[in-house]
Amino acid sequence: MNALLRRLRDDRGSASTQLVLVVPVLLLLALLIVQFALVWHARHIAQYAAQRALATARTKGATATDGRAQARRSLAALSSRILTVPSVAVDRTTTQTTVRVGGTVMAVVPGLALHASGTASGPTERITAPAGDRS
Repeated sequence: MNALLRRLRDDRGSASTQLVLVVPVLLLLALLIVQFALVWHARHIAQYAAQRALATARTKGATATDGRAQARRSLAALSSRILTVPSVAVDRTTTQTTVRVGGTVMAVVPGLALHASGTASGPTERITAPAGDRS
């Protein structure tokens, strides 16, 4: 009985030591999971804004400025704090329109700066004559 009491006294504080070592690791793991979920969400926001801007910029009579304005409106509506410092680039030619939206993802883990981006591309709408014989 005396040996059992001595053994129980020797183990005192081991649960506290284990708790001090394990809890910070678990908290960091939880924060990393939240951080990467925010990156995933920010990518979807950037892709949505790029698709909306493409739909606007590729129409006949529209300009690259119209596409940029639409992307900014979409970002303002969806990503007030998730996608910070957003950038929008619209390249519109007579045959192809490309929109790139990117930004920095809100940081949950201090010191971790991650970026998210989305790209959409499609043909520019224009009036064409049917190909074939014109006799």
